[in-house]
Amino acid sequence: MSGADSGAQIRPARRDDAAVLLELIGELAEYERLADRVRGDAELLAGALFDDEAAEAIVAEVGGQAVGYTIFFTTFSTFECRSGLWVEDLFVKPEQRGQGIGRALLRHIAGLALERNCARLEWSALDWNSLALRFYDSLDASLLEQWRMLRLEGDALRRLGAAVSLTLRRDAMTAPPA
Repeated sequence: MSGADSGAQIRPARRDDAAVLLELIGELAEYERLADRVRGDAELLAGALFDDEAAEAIVAEVGGQAVGYTIFFTTFSTFECRSGLWVEDLFVKPEQRGQGIGRALLRHIAGLALERNCARLEWSALDWNSLALRFYDSLDASLLEQWRMLRLEGDALRRLGAAVSLTLRRDAMTAPPA
């Protein structure tokens, strides 16, 4: 597939892209000042994308070299009673920006959202990333200022989920056979 406006080739990621995707994820994390938060490796990424199918990835290439990517997954809107797509990452190498590659990646995902009858395409952006925010504004994306992103991870996730996990395991062991 071609990102005709950008000159980039836009294609679904393959298992053998896991290492280069992880390198690009590292570059994104560096740009976002979050490099110390990257804990995964290429094997975990390949397993999540291609074995578990937890998400999908798209690669942008120029001259056979990966210069950008996006990772996205399916969500669900209870108000719309339809699925949507969430863009977890959208990244284009700094030296390749301004050439339409980010737009081509999002255009590809928007096309998939339409094919899949999704109600929406959503993502988040860091509040200090004015370059990205201007780009998203140029796409007519709505900034949902009234929403705040929340997260549980590490010890907080374990504390909240531990009791339920134990209860579910205990119930599963005592449940009558089906």
